[in-house]
Amino acid sequence: MKLAQRCIACDGAHLSYSPAILTPFIASRIFHWRPVRVTADWGLRDIENGMAYSICNSAMCDDCGMLFLDMRFDDEEMAALYRDYRSEAYTASRESFEPGYATRNALLLDGAGYIALVEAFLRPHLPRKPRVLDWGGDTGVNTPFRSTAARHDVYDISNRPLVAGAHAVSLETAKAAPYDLIVYSNVLEHVSYPREALREIAGAMRPQTLLYVEVPHEAVVREFHDKRRRLEQKRHWHEHINFFSSDALDALFRNAGLLVIERKSKIITAGGKESCVFFIALKLNL
Repeated sequence: MKLAQRCIACDGAHLSYSPAILTPFIASRIFHWRPVRVTADWGLRDIENGMAYSICNSAMCDDCGMLFLDMRFDDEEMAALYRDYRSEAYTASRESFEPGYATRNALLLDGAGYIALVEAFLRPHLPRKPRVLDWGGDTGVNTPFRSTAARHDVYDISNRPLVAGAHAVSLETAKAAPYDLIVYSNVLEHVSYPREALREIAGAMRPQTLLYVEVPHEAVVREFHDKRRRLEQKRHWHEHINFFSSDALDALFRNAGLLVIERKSKIITAGGKESCVFFIALKLNL
Protein backbone atom coordinates (compact mmCIF):
# COMPACT_ATOMS: atom_id res chain seq x y z
CA MET A 1 0.00 0.00 0.00
CA LYS A 2 1.22 3.48 -0.94
CA LEU A 3 -0.03 6.91 -0.01
CA ALA A 4 -0.95 9.12 -2.95
CA GLN A 5 1.30 12.14 -3.40
CA ARG A 6 -0.35 13.40 -6.60
CA CYS A 7 -3.88 13.49 -7.99
CA ILE A 8 -4.95 10.13 -9.44
CA ALA A 9 -7.01 11.90 -12.12
CA CYS A 10 -5.13 14.97 -13.39
CA ASP A 11 -1.72 14.17 -11.84
CA GLY A 12 -1.73 17.54 -10.09
CA ALA A 13 0.53 18.07 -7.08
CA HIS A 14 -1.81 20.28 -5.02
CA LEU A 15 -3.68 18.01 -2.60
CA SER A 16 -5.61 18.76 0.57
CA TYR A 17 -6.34 16.20 3.28
CA SER A 18 -8.92 15.54 5.98
CA PRO A 19 -8.91 12.76 8.62
CA ALA A 20 -11.12 9.72 7.92
CA ILE A 21 -11.40 6.03 8.73
CA LEU A 22 -11.45 2.79 6.78
CA THR A 23 -14.69 0.88 7.31
CA PRO A 24 -14.12 -2.15 9.56
CA PHE A 25 -14.87 -4.67 6.79
CA ILE A 26 -12.25 -3.19 4.44
CA ALA A 27 -9.64 -2.88 7.20
CA SER A 28 -10.23 -6.46 8.28
CA ARG A 29 -10.38 -7.91 4.77
CA ILE A 30 -7.09 -6.36 3.61
CA PHE A 31 -5.00 -5.80 6.73
CA HIS A 32 -6.66 -7.97 9.43
CA TRP A 33 -7.21 -4.80 11.47
CA ARG A 34 -10.25 -4.74 13.74
CA PRO A 35 -11.81 -1.90 15.77
CA VAL A 36 -10.83 -1.97 19.42
CA ARG A 37 -12.14 -0.29 22.55
CA VAL A 38 -9.42 1.41 24.57
CA THR A 39 -10.30 1.26 28.26
CA ALA A 40 -8.71 2.49 31.47
CA ASP A 41 -7.22 -0.93 32.22
CA TRP A 42 -4.95 -0.52 29.18
CA GLY A 43 -2.97 1.86 31.35
CA LEU A 44 -2.13 4.26 28.50
CA ARG A 45 -0.99 7.64 29.78
CA ASP A 46 -1.52 9.86 26.71
CA ILE A 47 -4.29 7.96 24.85
CA GLU A 48 -7.93 8.75 25.59
CA ASN A 49 -10.40 5.93 26.17
CA GLY A 50 -12.87 5.10 23.40
CA MET A 51 -13.27 3.18 20.15
CA ALA A 52 -10.20 3.04 17.91
CA TYR A 53 -10.75 2.54 14.17
CA SER A 54 -8.29 2.26 11.29
CA ILE A 55 -7.35 5.79 10.29
CA CYS A 56 -6.68 7.18 6.82
CA ASN A 57 -7.12 10.48 5.00
CA SER A 58 -9.60 11.77 2.48
CA ALA A 59 -7.59 13.48 -0.26
CA MET A 60 -8.86 16.26 -2.52
CA CYS A 61 -7.19 17.62 -5.63
CA ASP A 62 -7.29 21.41 -5.40
CA ASP A 63 -7.15 21.63 -9.21
CA CYS A 64 -9.76 19.18 -10.59
CA GLY A 65 -11.77 18.33 -7.47
CA MET A 66 -11.00 14.60 -7.46
CA LEU A 67 -11.90 13.12 -4.05
CA PHE A 68 -10.20 9.87 -3.08
CA LEU A 69 -8.78 7.69 -0.33
CA ASP A 70 -5.12 8.56 0.19
CA MET A 71 -4.24 4.83 0.58
CA ARG A 72 -3.55 3.23 -2.81
CA PHE A 73 -3.79 -0.55 -2.42
CA ASP A 74 -1.26 -2.69 -4.29
CA ASP A 75 -2.07 -5.80 -6.33
CA GLU A 76 -1.77 -8.15 -3.36
CA GLU A 77 -4.03 -6.01 -1.19
CA MET A 78 -6.60 -5.65 -3.97
CA ALA A 79 -6.54 -9.42 -4.44
CA ALA A 80 -7.24 -9.87 -0.72
CA LEU A 81 -10.12 -7.41 -0.86
CA TYR A 82 -11.82 -8.92 -3.92
CA ARG A 83 -10.99 -12.60 -3.48
CA ASP A 84 -14.20 -14.63 -4.09
CA TYR A 85 -16.11 -11.36 -4.50
CA ARG A 86 -19.79 -11.77 -3.62
CA SER A 87 -19.30 -15.50 -3.00
CA GLU A 88 -21.06 -17.21 -0.10
CA ALA A 89 -18.00 -16.84 2.16
CA TYR A 90 -17.42 -13.21 1.15
CA THR A 91 -21.07 -12.38 1.72
CA ALA A 92 -21.12 -14.04 5.16
CA SER A 93 -17.99 -12.15 6.22
CA ARG A 94 -19.35 -8.81 5.05
CA GLU A 95 -22.76 -9.50 6.59
CA SER A 96 -21.05 -9.90 9.97
CA PHE A 97 -19.80 -6.31 9.69
CA GLU A 98 -22.72 -4.86 7.73
CA PRO A 99 -26.08 -6.50 8.59
CA GLY A 100 -28.37 -6.44 5.56
CA TYR A 101 -25.61 -6.82 2.98
CA ALA A 102 -26.60 -10.40 2.09
CA THR A 103 -30.09 -9.30 1.03
CA ARG A 104 -28.73 -6.46 -1.08
CA ASN A 105 -26.09 -8.73 -2.62
CA ALA A 106 -28.75 -11.24 -3.69
CA LEU A 107 -30.53 -8.47 -5.59
CA LEU A 108 -27.29 -7.38 -7.27
CA LEU A 109 -26.50 -10.93 -8.39
CA ASP A 110 -29.84 -11.07 -10.21
CA GLY A 111 -28.65 -8.27 -12.49
CA ALA A 112 -29.21 -4.55 -12.76
CA GLY A 113 -32.68 -3.43 -13.75
CA TYR A 114 -31.59 -0.37 -15.71
CA ILE A 115 -29.62 -1.95 -18.59
CA ALA A 116 -32.31 -0.79 -21.03
CA LEU A 117 -31.39 2.80 -20.10
CA VAL A 118 -27.73 2.08 -20.85
CA GLU A 119 -28.60 0.51 -24.19
CA ALA A 120 -30.77 3.50 -25.16
CA PHE A 121 -27.87 5.82 -24.27
CA LEU A 122 -25.38 3.82 -26.37
CA ARG A 123 -27.60 2.81 -29.31
CA PRO A 124 -27.05 5.94 -31.48
CA HIS A 125 -23.28 5.33 -31.44
CA LEU A 126 -23.22 1.64 -32.39
CA PRO A 127 -24.04 -0.79 -35.21
CA ARG A 128 -27.22 -2.84 -34.87
CA LYS A 129 -25.42 -5.99 -33.65
CA PRO A 130 -22.24 -4.80 -31.94
CA ARG A 131 -19.26 -6.94 -30.98
CA VAL A 132 -19.05 -6.36 -27.22
CA LEU A 133 -16.29 -6.86 -24.66
CA ASP A 134 -17.22 -6.42 -20.99
CA TRP A 135 -13.93 -5.53 -19.29
CA GLY A 136 -14.27 -6.46 -15.60
CA GLY A 137 -17.78 -7.71 -16.34
CA ASP A 138 -17.95 -10.47 -13.70
CA THR A 139 -20.49 -13.02 -15.01
CA GLY A 140 -21.62 -10.86 -17.93
CA VAL A 141 -25.14 -10.56 -16.51
CA ASN A 142 -25.09 -6.76 -16.83
CA THR A 143 -23.46 -6.47 -20.25
CA PRO A 144 -25.45 -4.12 -22.52
CA PHE A 145 -26.81 -5.74 -25.72
CA ARG A 146 -25.86 -9.23 -24.47
CA SER A 147 -29.00 -10.74 -26.00
CA THR A 148 -28.42 -9.16 -29.44
CA ALA A 149 -24.64 -8.74 -29.68
CA ALA A 150 -22.78 -10.35 -32.54
CA ARG A 151 -20.18 -11.30 -29.96
CA HIS A 152 -20.32 -11.16 -26.16
CA ASP A 153 -16.91 -11.53 -24.51
CA VAL A 154 -16.01 -11.01 -20.87
CA TYR A 155 -12.57 -10.31 -19.46
CA ASP A 156 -12.58 -10.66 -15.68
CA ILE A 157 -10.11 -11.99 -13.13
CA SER A 158 -12.84 -13.53 -10.95
CA ASN A 159 -13.25 -16.60 -13.22
CA ARG A 160 -16.87 -16.96 -12.13
CA PRO A 161 -19.25 -18.94 -14.41
CA LEU A 162 -20.62 -16.73 -17.17
CA VAL A 163 -24.20 -16.25 -18.31
CA ALA A 164 -25.37 -18.15 -21.38
CA GLY A 165 -23.94 -16.76 -24.61
CA ALA A 166 -20.96 -15.06 -22.98
CA HIS A 167 -17.38 -16.17 -23.60
CA ALA A 168 -14.44 -15.66 -21.25
CA VAL A 169 -11.37 -14.18 -22.93
CA SER A 170 -7.79 -13.61 -21.82
CA LEU A 171 -6.21 -10.19 -21.49
CA GLU A 172 -4.29 -10.87 -24.70
CA THR A 173 -7.54 -11.55 -26.60
CA ALA A 174 -9.20 -8.53 -25.03
CA LYS A 175 -6.40 -6.32 -26.33
CA ALA A 176 -6.21 -7.90 -29.79
CA ALA A 177 -9.78 -8.64 -30.93
CA PRO A 178 -11.79 -5.98 -32.79
CA TYR A 179 -14.76 -4.73 -30.74
CA ASP A 180 -17.43 -2.17 -31.50
CA LEU A 181 -18.08 -1.62 -27.79
CA ILE A 182 -15.92 -2.06 -24.70
CA VAL A 183 -17.84 -1.85 -21.43
CA TYR A 184 -16.07 -0.71 -18.26
CA SER A 185 -18.93 -0.40 -15.82
CA ASN A 186 -18.72 0.22 -12.07
CA VAL A 187 -15.04 -0.71 -11.91
CA LEU A 188 -13.15 2.59 -12.01
CA GLU A 189 -14.33 3.64 -8.54
CA HIS A 190 -12.61 0.54 -7.10
CA VAL A 191 -9.15 0.68 -8.71
CA SER A 192 -6.06 2.26 -7.16
CA TYR A 193 -4.74 3.75 -10.40
CA PRO A 194 -7.66 4.72 -12.66
CA ARG A 195 -5.52 6.67 -15.14
CA GLU A 196 -3.31 3.66 -15.81
CA ALA A 197 -6.35 1.35 -16.00
CA LEU A 198 -7.94 3.53 -18.69
CA ARG A 199 -4.70 3.78 -20.63
CA GLU A 200 -4.56 -0.01 -20.79
CA ILE A 201 -8.11 -0.16 -22.16
CA ALA A 202 -7.37 2.67 -24.61
CA GLY A 203 -4.50 0.53 -25.91
CA ALA A 204 -7.05 -2.14 -26.86
CA MET A 205 -9.32 0.29 -28.72
CA ARG A 206 -9.48 1.05 -32.43
CA PRO A 207 -10.64 4.35 -33.96
CA GLN A 208 -14.19 3.01 -34.35
CA THR A 209 -14.38 1.43 -30.88
CA LEU A 210 -16.78 2.99 -28.39
CA LEU A 211 -15.88 2.78 -24.72
CA TYR A 212 -18.70 2.87 -22.17
CA VAL A 213 -17.64 3.92 -18.67
CA GLU A 214 -20.10 3.94 -15.79
CA VAL A 215 -19.16 5.28 -12.35
CA PRO A 216 -21.17 6.48 -9.36
CA HIS A 217 -22.01 10.16 -9.18
CA GLU A 218 -21.67 10.12 -5.42
CA ALA A 219 -24.03 12.13 -3.21
CA VAL A 220 -21.23 14.06 -1.48
CA VAL A 221 -19.94 15.19 -4.89
CA ARG A 222 -23.41 16.23 -6.08
CA GLU A 223 -24.38 18.00 -2.88
CA PHE A 224 -21.18 19.88 -2.02
CA HIS A 225 -19.84 21.97 -4.88
CA ASP A 226 -17.32 23.70 -2.64
CA LYS A 227 -14.22 21.49 -2.66
CA ARG A 228 -13.28 22.14 0.96
CA ARG A 229 -16.77 21.27 2.22
CA ARG A 230 -16.81 18.14 0.06
CA LEU A 231 -13.48 17.03 1.51
CA GLU A 232 -14.57 17.64 5.10
CA GLN A 233 -17.81 15.69 4.61
CA LYS A 234 -16.05 12.51 3.46
CA ARG A 235 -15.23 10.79 6.75
CA HIS A 236 -15.11 7.09 5.88
CA TRP A 237 -13.97 4.89 2.99
CA HIS A 238 -15.36 1.57 1.81
CA GLU A 239 -14.76 -0.32 -1.46
CA HIS A 240 -15.37 2.81 -3.53
CA ILE A 241 -12.03 4.53 -3.10
CA ASN A 242 -12.47 7.14 -5.88
CA PHE A 243 -15.25 9.76 -5.99
CA PHE A 244 -15.42 11.47 -9.39
CA SER A 245 -16.56 15.00 -10.20
CA SER A 246 -17.22 16.08 -13.78
CA ASP A 247 -13.99 18.11 -13.82
CA ALA A 248 -12.01 15.14 -12.47
CA LEU A 249 -13.46 12.85 -15.12
CA ASP A 250 -12.56 15.33 -17.86
CA ALA A 251 -8.97 15.50 -16.59
CA LEU A 252 -8.76 11.73 -16.20
CA PHE A 253 -9.96 11.04 -19.74
CA ARG A 254 -7.61 13.63 -21.24
CA ASN A 255 -4.69 11.99 -19.44
CA ALA A 256 -5.76 8.59 -20.77
CA GLY A 257 -6.04 9.79 -24.40
CA LEU A 258 -9.84 9.54 -24.52
CA LEU A 259 -12.48 11.92 -25.88
CA VAL A 260 -15.96 12.20 -24.34
CA ILE A 261 -18.68 11.71 -26.96
CA GLU A 262 -21.58 11.96 -24.53
CA ARG A 263 -22.03 12.02 -20.74
CA LYS A 264 -25.16 12.03 -18.59
CA SER A 265 -25.84 11.80 -14.87
CA LYS A 266 -28.71 9.36 -14.30
CA ILE A 267 -30.81 8.23 -11.33
CA ILE A 268 -30.98 4.42 -11.32
CA THR A 269 -32.13 1.66 -8.97
CA ALA A 270 -29.75 -1.21 -8.13
CA GLY A 271 -29.54 -3.56 -5.17
CA GLY A 272 -32.90 -2.33 -3.95
CA LYS A 273 -31.86 1.29 -3.56
CA GLU A 274 -31.76 4.42 -5.68
CA SER A 275 -28.48 6.05 -6.62
CA CYS A 276 -26.96 8.33 -9.23
CA VAL A 277 -24.38 7.29 -11.84
CA PHE A 278 -22.52 8.79 -14.77
CA PHE A 279 -23.19 7.20 -18.20
CA ILE A 280 -20.16 8.07 -20.38
CA ALA A 281 -19.45 7.23 -24.03
CA LEU A 282 -15.87 7.76 -25.22
CA LYS A 283 -13.59 7.23 -28.19
CA LEU A 284 -9.88 7.55 -28.72
CA ASN A 285 -8.72 11.15 -28.89
CA LEU A 286 -6.91 10.92 -32.22
